[in-house]
Formats: sequence, C-alpha cells, structure tokens
Amino acid sequence: MEKFCERYRNQIHGVLSVYDRVIVQGTLPGVCHAKGMTSLLYAEGVRIFDYPNYAQELRDQVRENVEAIARSNNLEIEHINKGGVRKEALIQKVLKHRGEAPGLVHILSAMESCPAYKPWHDKKTHKTYLKSTTGKCLHYYLYFIDEDLGLTYVRVPTWCPFRLQIYFNGHNWLAGVLKQRGIDFELLDNAFVEIGDYQRAQEEADQFEVRKIHQRLDQFAEKYCPVFKQFGVNYHWSVMQVEYATDVVFKRQSDLQPIYEQLTRTAIHTVKPEQIATFLGKKLHPKFQGEAGNRFHTRIEGTCIKHHMDKVSIKMYDKYHLVLRIETTVNDLSFFKHYREVEHRDGSREMKWAPMKKGIYSLGSLLRILRAANYRYLDFLASLDDPSIGIRKLEKITKKVVHKGRTFKGFHFLMQEDQSIFQALLAGEFNIGGFRSGSLRKKLSGKSPGQISRILKRLRVHGLIKKVGTTYKYYLTSFGREVIAMALKFKEMVVIPQLAAGGQ
Repeated sequence: MEKFCERYRNQIHGVLSVYDRVIVQGTLPGVCHAKGMTSLLYAEGVRIFDYPNYAQELRDQVRENVEAIARSNNLEIEHINKGGVRKEALIQKVLKHRGEAPGLVHILSAMESCPAYKPWHDKKTHKTYLKSTTGKCLHYYLYFIDEDLGLTYVRVPTWCPFRLQIYFNGHNWLAGVLKQRGIDFELLDNAFVEIGDYQRAQEEADQFEVRKIHQRLDQFAEKYCPVFKQFGVNYHWSVMQVEYATDVVFKRQSDLQPIYEQLTRTAIHTVKPEQIATFLGKKLHPKFQGEAGNRFHTRIEGTCIKHHMDKVSIKMYDKYHLVLRIETTVNDLSFFKHYREVEHRDGSREMKWAPMKKGIYSLGSLLRILRAANYRYLDFLASLDDPSIGIRKLEKITKKVVHKGRTFKGFHFLMQEDQSIFQALLAGEFNIGGFRSGSLRKKLSGKSPGQISRILKRLRVHGLIKKVGTTYKYYLTSFGREVIAMALKFKEMVVIPQLAAGGQ
C-alpha cells in the first residue's frame, strides 16, 4: 500500500480501513435444531403433534410486540407483497423526510422463507419427534438509528426457532466514534470523503470493540423479539456476511478518474486465480474445487471490478469519483485460518492453526486478515498503474549482466521459455511461502536440476529473486514482482491485441 500512496501522495487526502457492511445472525442454543426443540417439548409436557399450536402462540406474541412498538412510535407497518422491491430505497425515502435523529425509522413486513419444524412419527422406531423443514412466515424489518451503530435493522421472524438477522455498517459506527472524539469528518453515504485526522481515525477504527457490539445485539433482541426469554437461553451471535473496506481518498475527482480507468482496464486482464489466492493469504491447491475468477460489473456510481474465490471476494470501485475503495467480502469466516486455541473431543486443548470460528468474537482477528488482503491488492495495483516505470524496468532486465566473470543473458518476455519462467514465478503459493529449486522444477517440466540451477542464478543476478539467508529458499523481490507482472501484462494487453488487429 505504501508504494501506491507514495506515488500519489500529492493527490491523496488520506487512507482509512474499516468494516463496512456487517450482517449478524442470532440463533437460540438448544432450540435452533429439531432435536433440541423436540427435547424442549418433552420437558414441558407438550405433545409433538401439538407443536403447531405451541408455535402459533409464540408467533402471536411476536406480532403483538412489533405492533405495540409501531403504535408507540406513531408508525404504520408497511407490507411488501411483491418481489423486486429494494427495502434500502424505501428507507432512504423515509430518512429524507424524517432526518438522521436516533430512534425508530420504519417497519417493513414481508412473507419470506424461514427454517421450521414439523411433527413426525417414525413407524419403524415408533418414535415421535420434530423434523427440520423450510417454510414461509411473516418477517418484520425494524429499521432504526442507533446512537452507537447508526442505521441498523433487525429482521424478526414470527415462527420458531426465531433466527434473528441484524445489519449495521462500520462506517456509521466509526462516524459516531469520531463525533465523540471531536474529530471533524464528512461522510457521504458509507464513505468518508474527508477526515480531520486520518491517523487518529484509523486508530479508532482498529479499536473495534466486539464486546460492546455484543451488548447492543442482546439489547436489540430483548426489545424486538422478547419471546426468546421463554426458552431460558440467550442468543448466540455469528457472522453471516462482513465487508472490510480500505478507502484511498483523493482530493479531487479529476485526480482519481484517469488513474481508476487505467486500473480497471489492466486488472481485469492481469489478475489470475493464483493471484486472487495470494491476495487472500491462501495457496491455490491443485485440488481446489471452488470457483475463482474475475467479474466486471457496471454500477450506477461507476464501475466495479470483482475477483472472487469460493465464498470470499475482493472488489475495487470508486465512490463519487473521490474514493478508490478496495473491499474484501466474506460469506464464510471458516475460509480463513488463524492461530487459536482448539478444544478436542477428549477435552484437551492446544494452540494451532485452525479455521476461524463464525462467532462475532472472530471479528477482531478477521480485521487484521482482511486489511492484509486489501493491502496486498493495493501492492499489486502499484505495479500496474504506471506503464512508463514498468517499461523502464523491463528494458533493464533485457540487457545482459556480467557477474564474477560470467555473462548472463537478459530476459525476453516474448520468448516462450522466459514466459514459462515468469508464469511459474507468479504462482500464488510461491508469493506466499517462497519456493525451492525442486518446486520450480515441478512448474517447469522437462528441465534438469542443472538447468534449474542456472535459471535461478540468472534470476538472482538480474535482481528478480533473492535467497533467504543460508537456506535454499527463494522469494521474488519487489522489483521482480513489478517487472514480471508488467511483462505478462504487456504481452496480453498490447502485443497480442495489436497483432490480432493487424491481421484483420
């Protein structure tokens, strides 16, 4: 990131990284699965086939509570009975007339799918119990402006097991913090276009206190879905989806626009699946079965380029032609691993690298992982956004080098042999963990150990790779990453298109 910001330091206001969209799911331990609800019914002396009546009584309590909240706030519940309606657009219309003062904004209702249970009698085992199924029930969306979290909604279903969904935005949360600290800022939608002190703002953003968020979530559940108290448990909160944004804020629209246009044109052609894995701190395993690729979307505000790998994606877009945003979106926290305590079935515990838990307390560790992903992407962009610099460096590596009396020829990026070397060096796993001669030989099939040794020496004297201490492990240098990326880009973006055009 430093390279990118250093290059445009006279055009940039500042940089800020913070959570953007956060969607949390609340489940009730013990009754969030059919077996647990079955046990509860038996404990309370309720017949399994009387479960629908049991659930209907709870449904009526939820509806009465929401209707009472609407009356006390002089609001009418607006029912959405057709698809394609954007709830956010309806809320924005209300906010234009209502203003941004804390309190309830609006209540929407809609028939939507939900998890459910149905009574079942097994004729073979002669056991009666509940089975999981899916159905539809009325859902309420209660939108309000919270003093700490800003615009928030709680999605409340009217049917067991009452799985809640809560949304808030990290930019709104940070805006509240900056107000308390007396730091001036200008927030447009969910983007800061100016902050009085970017360093202090970043320090505050890094102090994302999950414990306080947890307390607010519990308060929302108690207010908008108090029926859960009858089960004798509290909600367990897990992360459904989270976005983490790094915003590079430019001083003028005219500064960002030409830079952004060039970045989108080049990134869509140069970012490969292995590099997407590298941005996310992963290795692209040969047996990887998920999807990885690039998608280019046109947005109302401009353009958006999106790279995705399984349930995680990185996208780049501009906000109001003033903010270059790099945003990583995660739909499954277990995609990432981190060093944490793991409890085994026998009760023993150990510290090890393990998939991240989906609970909200993983948000602290996730913040650092996602920021690193955004920074890696910005580092990659720094090697693409100024062709003149890359071309000068390409010229440097095409010339022969004399080292200790030996002559090493330059690299010619249009030759198939050198192309193969460059493509191998940009493998995602090499960028993360380095490589040895044996791993490079696997990428360059047909090469003998002696030929690989000469290739490594040639790469070293040209400054493209470096050796790690007294080991036999190598890494690409910053110069090597920039030059190789530019070399491959030049062939794909310039040479081949020009040749194709000339043959028509």
